[in-house]
Amino acid sequence: MITSVIIKDPRLDAARIRKRTTNSVNSNKVFQRVQNIIDDVARSGDRAILDYTKKLDGVELKSLLISSNEIEEAYANVSTKQVRSIRLIKDRLTRSETTVLKHFFKEIKTSSNGITINRAVRPLRSVGCYIPGGKARYPSTAIMCIVPAKVAKVKRIVAISPPLRDGSIDPLTLVAADICGVTEFYKMGGAHGIAALALGTSTINKVDKIVGPGGTFATAAKILASRNVSTDMVAGPTELLIYADASFPSRLIALDIISQSEHGFETFCGLVTTSKRLAAGVISDLRRILSKGNMSRADLVRKSLRDNGFVAVSKNRSMAIEFANEIAPEHLEILSKDCRYVSKKITTAGLTLVGKYTPSSASDYCLGSNHVLPTMEYGKSRSSLSVLDFVKIMNIVEATRAGLNRVQWAIKEIAYAEGLSNHYEAVKERFKER
Repeated sequence: MITSVIIKDPRLDAARIRKRTTNSVNSNKVFQRVQNIIDDVARSGDRAILDYTKKLDGVELKSLLISSNEIEEAYANVSTKQVRSIRLIKDRLTRSETTVLKHFFKEIKTSSNGITINRAVRPLRSVGCYIPGGKARYPSTAIMCIVPAKVAKVKRIVAISPPLRDGSIDPLTLVAADICGVTEFYKMGGAHGIAALALGTSTINKVDKIVGPGGTFATAAKILASRNVSTDMVAGPTELLIYADASFPSRLIALDIISQSEHGFETFCGLVTTSKRLAAGVISDLRRILSKGNMSRADLVRKSLRDNGFVAVSKNRSMAIEFANEIAPEHLEILSKDCRYVSKKITTAGLTLVGKYTPSSASDYCLGSNHVLPTMEYGKSRSSLSVLDFVKIMNIVEATRAGLNRVQWAIKEIAYAEGLSNHYEAVKERFKER
């Protein structure tokens, strides 16, 4: 049901585990299919989107844009407690993102010898938020994408999501998007939805950046679309690695693994530990829980764990930590007596969750962190989605005549050294007598 690994070389063993998974985002066939879809959208615009929505989602639409009436109907189909939950998640994330913005982005002005550089923070003009559909509904993802953009003061926030079989959008997803401040919502998903955001059509104006997680085809589409538009990160199928010692109950570890495995067939979930007893206990508990006939999404979880699940045993703590850093998982839970020490040694996880009461399933909702996270080892160079993704630093430079004259000699030296003498000529001309 789940692969067992004895770690001998953390780097090589992590690479082998990554290689054996069924994540098909990097498949040449997938990229070719997605490129064909993008080309069709470039040629035929809305017609191509409607055709692909019928072909791939089984829905024949007359209009792509969500109307105000549809939003009103969505509110009538959700409960008061659901709306309260949405507001709680929104408020906690807003508080977190506002703190980040205030801490990192203050206008900075530096002046030296006649040259002034002003670094000013400006919001992006427009963003497109991809909200997945398929085997589940994700109102929480709408919150995670829209709230940081709203905090950054982005004026145009577009959301897209695949329609249900009746041509509607999940009502709670619509309500969440409306509460968080979306300006446009369209019924489309997959590669054709990403292409529409990147290229624009007669109905949908293109955006300046695309954010959000997705499955294989949406992720491949974002990678290809990055030639036309900025994107946030590779945020593909869910990943969870748990670092645990023998002090932690195996059943809770098994439940945490199952909680992330239920996202889809390509989820990537595992345990690394120095305890053979704990490893055996987790495998036993996974079998026991999955053998019960009343667990929801059991077939999906079984396939996910069979194809991509693993339990890895290391001979010591340092090797286990090195293995975790090589895996660079989307989520890393640390469940051990020395959890704070271990957390300081982790440098590559998309999100690090410390201690018994910080499960990844809770971080998907309302701990105040963002659940749009880097996958496929991109955590080695990329953090979670945040307000930082929705602003840019404008460098505004002004030099006086005296300021430029002071550095003229250095410009000349380097311009000639690089064989770009016209760079200097453009500077020298400014000092000729008129």
